[in-house]
Amino acid sequence: MNAMNKVLVVGGGIGGLCAAIALRRKGISVDLVELKSEWTVYGVGIIQQSNVVREMSRLGLLDAYLEAAYAFEDVAINTTEGQQLVRIPGQRLAGPQYPANVGISRRALHKVLSETTLELGATVRLGTSVESLEQDDNGVDVLLTDGTRARYDLVVGADGLYSKVREMLFGNQYLPRFTGQSVWRYNFPRLPQIDHLANFQGPAGNAGLVPLSDDLMYMFTTSHEPGNPWMPHDCLAAEMRKRLQDMGGLIGELREQIVDNDEVVYKPLEAVFVDEPWYRGRVLIIGDAAHATTPHLGQGAGMAIEDALVLSEELTGEGDLPQQLARFMARRFERCKYIAEKSLLAGEKEMARDRDFDRIGLVKEMLAVTAQPI
Repeated sequence: MNAMNKVLVVGGGIGGLCAAIALRRKGISVDLVELKSEWTVYGVGIIQQSNVVREMSRLGLLDAYLEAAYAFEDVAINTTEGQQLVRIPGQRLAGPQYPANVGISRRALHKVLSETTLELGATVRLGTSVESLEQDDNGVDVLLTDGTRARYDLVVGADGLYSKVREMLFGNQYLPRFTGQSVWRYNFPRLPQIDHLANFQGPAGNAGLVPLSDDLMYMFTTSHEPGNPWMPHDCLAAEMRKRLQDMGGLIGELREQIVDNDEVVYKPLEAVFVDEPWYRGRVLIIGDAAHATTPHLGQGAGMAIEDALVLSEELTGEGDLPQQLARFMARRFERCKYIAEKSLLAGEKEMARDRDFDRIGLVKEMLAVTAQPI
């Protein structure tokens, strides 16, 4: 049996925090370093679909933030004019006492994750990252950017799309690429009829409304942005309205309320997938560091959360570390690759304005795939 006593987690986002929590619940000592000196999060909200709700329950986190979230059951796909094409019922994978899906603000989620990480006894250092790694068969010697040196049984890189740990393992072999699209997000007071995830799609574009609380929802829309142009801050609201100009129905009504540049969250969509084992010796990458994709299926953070839980299970399972990490990859690789490839496919079909693309079929297929146990 490999003794896993002390792990360094690099990155304090959703994946890194969930990894720290999962490992601490298994009794493993965890140090977590986060490059940001202020532990804040950007963005508006996040969708946690049924498989993610299941894993957050297994991590012992769901009850802590359900009051701050919006629980909902179904996903509806509508035309851009608002005509409903299908309403897909949710699955209560975490048990009948929990909802099928959850919408939650990123700030509320971060609060629960960061507070739980500290409560469970993980050591957190902000404004710090990894300077260098040297490993042997028995451990990893780490030099941090603040000059601290320490030795760990395993280093987990959960440091996102532009992962420094990934670069240390693979050099420039895997670099993020711009997909050709960007996503825009904006908060609104929640409307009574938005008690589910409502997606609006068609030749005029793709947009959606996600409930986050009793009083809050957010709109998202994706757009084709050839050349990845710079978006000046003082033009963000006008540019977002422009991207929605051909959409009618509820999206068209809300469009004219997008007036505050400070409230627009704009992000070019980039992707990377490490198409081989995500580890070298005693250093592993998870989440966006290994498999960042686009938000078209709403599963990016969910895959990172699943990574964290599976890693904690395997590190406390049978065998030595190479066997444990091999089992981790066997449980994660194809599932994450499916989400990465299908998300990118949906974006490509949007840019091509492919009227024959079966978006409804893809969503149903994805929900069936992710409902399966990991």
